[in-house]
Amino acid sequence: MCDIYTRADPIHYEQRTRSVRIHGMVTSIRLENLCWDILARIASKDQVTTNQLICKLYDEIVERQGKVENLSSFLRITCMRFLSLVAENNEKDYLMMGNAERKDKPQLKSVSGGKAAAGMI
Repeated sequence: MCDIYTRADPIHYEQRTRSVRIHGMVTSIRLENLCWDILARIASKDQVTTNQLICKLYDEIVERQGKVENLSSFLRITCMRFLSLVAENNEKDYLMMGNAERKDKPQLKSVSGGKAAAGMI
């Protein structure tokens, strides 16, 4: 059951530290490589750089909550929420397909918690 997780390439969960300038202040952010990759995907989708995305997220969370206790944790949660939304949209698209279209697509498998996920994760 856990092969999908335990077979992950260790490079994905190795951490990398990057310096980011937020309003003139340089801060170091340490995240797993996979998180950096996901942030780059989000930034590309929004047509900004990863640093610009991080600054925008920082500004938005400060506007909503007044401060950021742990920027690295916030960015990890941002990545998880993004992946969750992508998975949810893919699941909806899959369920809306006709039977003929589904034959060419991966089957939905049950993963922990009874949630459905695409079989080609």
